[in-house]
Amino acid sequence: MPFHYLSHLSSDKRDSRSDRHLGCMLAFVAGAVNAGGFLAIGGYTSHMTGIVSSMADDLALGNITVALAALAAWLAFVTGAASTALLINWARRRRLHSQYALSLMLEAALLLLFGMAGTHLAAMHDLLAPVTVLLLCYIMGLQNAIITKVSGAVIRTTHLTGMSTDIGIELGKLFYYNRRPLPDMVVRANRTKLKLHALLIFFFFTGGVSGALGFKHIGFSATIFLAGVLAMLALGPILHDIRLTWRFYRRRS
Repeated sequence: MPFHYLSHLSSDKRDSRSDRHLGCMLAFVAGAVNAGGFLAIGGYTSHMTGIVSSMADDLALGNITVALAALAAWLAFVTGAASTALLINWARRRRLHSQYALSLMLEAALLLLFGMAGTHLAAMHDLLAPVTVLLLCYIMGLQNAIITKVSGAVIRTTHLTGMSTDIGIELGKLFYYNRRPLPDMVVRANRTKLKLHALLIFFFFTGGVSGALGFKHIGFSATIFLAGVLAMLALGPILHDIRLTWRFYRRRS
């Protein structure tokens, strides 16, 4: 893909097309990371509903240590989302073009670190699971907050429950027969919304298959490719801000 096109997807100048394309790419990354994480530790790291439910079950059963581990995973996800909000608001106050790209670059750096350190973590079984869970939950919270802020909460990329519900609602509208149309009660499906959510689920699924195959045949290093994709998305706006900052300080000096 052209570098200019990738840079536009994470710039501060937004339109529905760039939101849609960025959402699909991030859904692919989320699916790949989620599937790779499952193969690494036997659990999903973007499914906060399941994590909170397991925390409640373990607490009721007296498994305090396991419940605390689930709490730590949830807190890591929330901290990731909070980190994105901090970075975006910090960049907006300074009128930077990279307000969304900064979080993407942070996610790329963490995935690169995970891919490079994963082999060493695998040799330390006691550290592998907790470190992987906390890191991947943080990354998923970081990413979901990015696309949420970018799209005005229209797009999510790390969990599919809400999107699947919306698809069901729109399909119900699509197949509803307006036998006696009334001016104020004509049922019409939002085809744009239906198409968007179907695309996001497709890319999440495709990313999951790719991530599982990559992790199976390559191992932790499979995340290095994902880190490269995210870095390419983020690099353009960040370089633009660096050039502007450099020119500003040169003029002052």
